[in-house]
Formats: sequence, C-alpha cells, structure tokens
Amino acid sequence: MNKPLRRIAIFCGLLVLALLIRDNWIQYVQADELRTDKANRRVTIERYGTPRGNIIVDGKAITGSKETSGTDFKFKRTYKDGPMWAPVTGYASQAFGANQLESIEDGILTGNDDRLFFRNTLDMLTGKEREGGNVVTTLNAAAQKAAYEGLKDRGKGAVVALEPSTGKILALASFPSYDPSSFAGNSTTTDSKAWTKLQKKNNPDDPMLNRALREVYPPGSTFKVVTAAAALEHGLYTDADAKTDSPDPWVMEGTTTKLPNEGTIPCKNATLRVALKFSCNTVFGKVGSDLGNDKMLETAKKFGFTEEQFTPTRTSASVFSDDMNPSQTALSSIGQFNTAATPLQMAMVASAVANNGTLMKPYMIDELQTNNLDAIEKTDPEEMSKPLSAENAQKLQSMMETVVEDGTGKNAQISGVKVGGKTGTAQHGVDNSENPYAWFISYAKLDDGSAPVAVAVVVEDQNAVRDDISGGGLAAPIAKSVMEAVIKSKK
Repeated sequence: MNKPLRRIAIFCGLLVLALLIRDNWIQYVQADELRTDKANRRVTIERYGTPRGNIIVDGKAITGSKETSGTDFKFKRTYKDGPMWAPVTGYASQAFGANQLESIEDGILTGNDDRLFFRNTLDMLTGKEREGGNVVTTLNAAAQKAAYEGLKDRGKGAVVALEPSTGKILALASFPSYDPSSFAGNSTTTDSKAWTKLQKKNNPDDPMLNRALREVYPPGSTFKVVTAAAALEHGLYTDADAKTDSPDPWVMEGTTTKLPNEGTIPCKNATLRVALKFSCNTVFGKVGSDLGNDKMLETAKKFGFTEEQFTPTRTSASVFSDDMNPSQTALSSIGQFNTAATPLQMAMVASAVANNGTLMKPYMIDELQTNNLDAIEKTDPEEMSKPLSAENAQKLQSMMETVVEDGTGKNAQISGVKVGGKTGTAQHGVDNSENPYAWFISYAKLDDGSAPVAVAVVVEDQNAVRDDISGGGLAAPIAKSVMEAVIKSKK
C-alpha cells in the first residue's frame, strides 16, 4: 500500500474509532442525562403513551387513565373523588409533573421500574402493550370520607388516623383541597388556568397545601399528653392519682409572670388525672419546668418530634426546642411558645399511648403490584421507638379515658367502646389575635383490648365565634366519626 493510501486508511480508522467512542459515550455515559432532559419530548410521549397503573384503596382504584385527542400525549390521569384523596395521591400532570405517591412510585405506575423488567419482557414476547403496576395503600375509604366530610363542615384543617399496632395510615385528609384531574392534561386553556388558580399567590386558602403532613401548628393542650408521659417516664410522678406539687397561681421560674389557667378549675396540687381532665396549665407547665428542657426534649424526640417523617411522602419536622430556659420550657410543655406539630405527629402521640408505649413507623403503602396483581414488594410494620413503658402507657390511657368519660372530650364518646382523648385550643396570630386552632387527639379501644385506630384532628374555623372554639366542640366530633368508621369496617 502506498503512503497516501495508508494515511487515508489510518485517518478513516481514527474516524471510526472516534465514532465508536462517541456512540458509547452517548449510549452509556450520557444516557440518563439525555433521557431526563426537558427537551427530550420522546420520553414524555412514551410516558403518556400507555395507561398509568392505579392507586388502590380497599381493593378499588381511586385513579384511572383517559385517552385524549389533539395531542401526542395519548393518556392522561383521572381521579375519583379527587379532592378527598389528593393528600394521599398527589397529582400526575402532563404539564406540571407529579408529586406525592404519584411521583414517589412513578416507576411502578408507568411500568418503567426495574422490578417490572421480567413482567415487561413477558409482555413484549406475547405482544402485549406495556402497563404500569399498582400501588396498594393502607387507607380506609370509610374513615377517609368521614374525615373529609367532617372538615368540609368546619373549614380549614386536617385529620390523620393511624392503626396503632402497625403504623398503617387509615385516613389522611386536608381541607380545602383540590381536584388533580383539573390540570392532569397539558391544555393552556384549561389545565394551565386551573393550575394557576390553585397557587397560593392566587388563592390565599392554599388548597394544594397538604395540611396533614406539611403544616406545623401549635398543638396547644394536646401536647400535655407528651408532658404527662415525660413526668411518668422520668419518675417525677409515678401515680396518676397522687397530688402534684403545683401551686395555683404558679409563677414561672426566673420570672414574675403567673401562668394562668382557663376559668376556675381545680388545679392547685391537682393529680395528673385531674390536671389532664381539666387541662391545667399550672400543673403541666410546672412539670415541664421541673423536668427541664433536656428531659422534655428527650421524650418529645421519642414520640417523633424534631425529625422529618417519610410515609413515604415527606412530612415536615415537628418542633420542640433545645436550649430553653425554665419559663420557656414550661410554656413549651403546654404546647405554646414555639412548640409546633403536624397532625401526623399528634396522631403518632395518641397511637403510641394506645399501643402500650410502642410507636410504630407510620406508612401508607401496603404493597406494590405488577399489572396482573402479583406482589412486587410488601411493607412490613416497623417499630420506631418506645416513648414510654407499657405500665406508664396504661396509666396515661386511664387518664385520657377520664378526659372523654368525664372531661372536655365527651363529644368523642362511642357507645360500647373505650375512648381516650385530649382536647386542645392553640393560640393563633400575634398576641392571639386570630381565631385559635381547635385540636383533638384520641384512640378507640375494643372489648378485646385492641386499639384499631388513633386520630388527630385540627380545625382552623375562621368563621366560628371565638368563644365557641374548642377542641371538644369542633374537633372531637370529627374524630368520633372517623373512629366509628374504622370500628365498623373491622366488623
């Protein structure tokens, strides 16, 4: 071969080598980057080219898929009772992406998850079109309906119900809510307008806020359950019916400020049972001050405070501060100062007490399935912590049951069922200038000793007469209806 031909051959070989290197670089190194690039419309077209798998409650789909026209996105998401289930499902939109379960389990629902490889291969060999898998939730449809309907009658707020023995989320309601179907497509005339109207800057009620998981409220007197647990666990008091060292009035340590009680209630040296029944600020404020910040924080953390929770949807961390002085600790121990909690967090508090001191990790996905209902993955209940001993939990149960039997929680009574609870009215606004939040946390216990449900309810009723706002009046009836729904479904 003469010299010019050899040079041409070498040059061509280098070009081929460069082409191979570039091809492999694109296919392997840049594959994920190119696949997820916003400009790569083919991926989005493929994503909406087949029906999406479903999210399941009580064996029935609460989602669906609808074939569209006039667009290269063939299918869009539909929802049954969308506003009721939005805090659980989130949304899947051709124009605005996805969130919550729709996003977290997107791979299963679209059929792209690696765990569906074998199923997809079989479908390809048989000529069957690829389908997404299903997400089976732990939710109870009757409990969810009771929670949502109860909130609709009261105004803004949220409800969370848990199964204490497992941590399963049975209800997760937030109001006001939104219909994910209204912006599931990519139309600029309908979907985009619906999306814009739902944004907080255009709608001050913020209907897309998941109040059950993402909003932290001052828990008010419901936090006294945590303070009572701390008193028992740290040995400050061991008998629910023994008198406490609690003067009334009580001046907070390091200040000249008296901590007031509401009305003329019997709080002087009251027992823990009486103090919880009448919601004595002086008793529980002094308990927190006597225990100190470190011990109160330790107990709060065992109940889940200070850390985000993943259900798998991320939940905002509830707040109990460190480095507080005695008076700040006292206020925090009655659910004021800067103590703040999500409704999920307070449901976890009630759940741990009901489950004899063991807190189970909350979760809402029971099982992931292929399109032919074969199980891919099942969630096993997981112990999260032990905030208090079984003996102390039973003492606290007895105290909470007194609140419902003969105290501020009477509106949660259920015939033939033992109910424990705690009301709360939390200050809201600068100098408590706005209507307070009404809280109620509770659990129901059956004759066999099992506790099928624990509930937390918070109501933001801006239209209520201020003097009529109370956890027992506004929130307890909602908790009762949710507990009744769960109990009925167990029969």
